[in-house]
Amino acid sequence: MKVTLISIPVRDQEKALKFYTEKLGFIKKLDNPLGGGNRWLTVVSPEWPDGPELLLEPAPNHFEPSKVYQEALMEAGVPYTQFDVDNVQEEYDRLIGLGVEFSMEPTEMGTWKVAVFNDTCGNNIQLVETL
Repeated sequence: MKVTLISIPVRDQEKALKFYTEKLGFIKKLDNPLGGGNRWLTVVSPEWPDGPELLLEPAPNHFEPSKVYQEALMEAGVPYTQFDVDNVQEEYDRLIGLGVEFSMEPTEMGTWKVAVFNDTCGNNIQLVETL
């Protein structure tokens, strides 16, 4: 068994695609219309193009419990998911330069360094570096 797809709720798929590709550097993999203006829209890491896909899912627009959960996580400052990076400080500096807003600057926590940013689509995302 292996993970091939992870879903992240987004309020605007086009805005999410732009953020995840232009700011974070992911590559669009699939973009198939589903009807009603929705798409099966996935991105992948350029470092692992055949690895797990990240589905930019418009769930909060169609499923109230998803919207409530997403809003509760944002309000509490809890990240929806995390992305591993080789160097949190370098990634933080790069993303700050692109205008990404962070709620937590790079911080050492035991054997990890973490930072948290807003993906502009309703989610906090945590960057993690193993020290």
